[in-house]
Amino acid sequence: MADPKGFLNHGREVARTRPVEERVRDWNEVYVPGSLLPIISKQASRCMDCGIPFCHNGCPLGNLIPEWNDYAYREDWSAASERLHATNNFPEFTGRLCPAPCESACVLGINQPAVTIKNVEVSIIDKAWDSGDVAPQAPERLSGKTVAVVGSGPAGLAAAQQLTRAGHTVAVYERADRIGGLLRYGIPEFKMEKRHINRRIEQMRAEGTRFRTGIEVGRDIKATDLRKRYDAVVIAAGSTVSRDLPVPGRELNGIHFAMEYLPLANKVQEGDYVSPPITAEGKHVVVIGGGDTGADCVGTAHRQGAASVTQLEIMPRPGDERNAGQPWPTFPMLYKVTSAHEEGGERVYSVSTTHFEGDEDGNVQWLHLVEVEFVDGKLNQKPGTERKIPAQLVTLAMGFTGIDQENGMVSQFGLDLDERGNVARDGDFQTSVPGVFVAGDAGRGQSLIVWAIAEGRSAARGVDRFLAGASDLPAPIRPTDRALAV
Repeated sequence: MADPKGFLNHGREVARTRPVEERVRDWNEVYVPGSLLPIISKQASRCMDCGIPFCHNGCPLGNLIPEWNDYAYREDWSAASERLHATNNFPEFTGRLCPAPCESACVLGINQPAVTIKNVEVSIIDKAWDSGDVAPQAPERLSGKTVAVVGSGPAGLAAAQQLTRAGHTVAVYERADRIGGLLRYGIPEFKMEKRHINRRIEQMRAEGTRFRTGIEVGRDIKATDLRKRYDAVVIAAGSTVSRDLPVPGRELNGIHFAMEYLPLANKVQEGDYVSPPITAEGKHVVVIGGGDTGADCVGTAHRQGAASVTQLEIMPRPGDERNAGQPWPTFPMLYKVTSAHEEGGERVYSVSTTHFEGDEDGNVQWLHLVEVEFVDGKLNQKPGTERKIPAQLVTLAMGFTGIDQENGMVSQFGLDLDERGNVARDGDFQTSVPGVFVAGDAGRGQSLIVWAIAEGRSAARGVDRFLAGASDLPAPIRPTDRALAV
């Protein structure tokens, strides 16, 4: 283990964020550059190298956390990077974006603050990039087999990289103009600068992966034609249909899905716009939905100069501590203050939108809401609690309902869906159509980035078995494993 007394000698320290008044004026990542390296060895030393490392169970990827904590403690960054990459293709993504269910499962967390696993992870990979330890891993020989991957989010990229390294010729199809999926156009720059995606793409290109942008399977190319052209297909198109809010006034101008609003802000950072077509500047902004996507909208609105920002959530405010129904080592639903919430705005819980009110030009001006409560498992409105709040820009961040079926890909392939409306698959991640596989949110439903990468790696093994008869690729999960779904 790292240091037998590390958890006794050192308390938990996390990455420092830049002052609010500074960071809301730019789109750079919120953390102080280099603030982790002086403390990360001590933080890694707090890992107890438990006899049963429950952090492995908390992480869908099965990351070898005690091993790379030990290397980080000893400042053997090359060895730490090797152990980190053994289970995770993109630790610079998860180290910035994952909510860290591994930390919730940390044994130290039973009676002390958990090990800062996420901060150690991102420190290792950032150091690896700076030291040149992240190099292309081109296959020694090619299999002669071809694979198409539909979607370039974390699941698609993980599957593509694994299959390329196994010797197959892989082409990734992305309907957007740039590679990255929600990593590119859903995650704001202040949470993860897109240079991290760009250098991974260059690594994958050097390994042999090919990328095709601006092509939507089902519209620009028929799914049946894609199936004929390639020996196997992996569908990693995500769960992209946003959940709507069908209340009176929904048709007013200024009400947008989060995934209509956020990508435009990212396109400004890419240089496509001088200013976004949808902006919060000078407006009273209301974000409906209390999750991470809602928080992304909050932070984006702050940087665009909103007059006010209010975030609404229909559920009650989570507690500050675990409740009896979410015991260690499960991932608890706790009250979380993100960097976006530190920057201002108001969060309102246990409320439901009843309708929107607009001006004479059809622009939204007010949002009417009512307080709600659960009674005998049913959500009821509380009489006498109706009120309205100013709303000149409303973003709907209430999650996603499934894979896009309007573009024709699902019907053209002839795919079966499961009871939840996701693409059905077997234990090898193969769909009802032989040679067509599915990974990530398209098969699982809306989930975390760490699950997407784990699914991509697991689906790659299924494809490799299909093409070669056997596979040495790791498969961290199976589709039927729901125990850790968060």
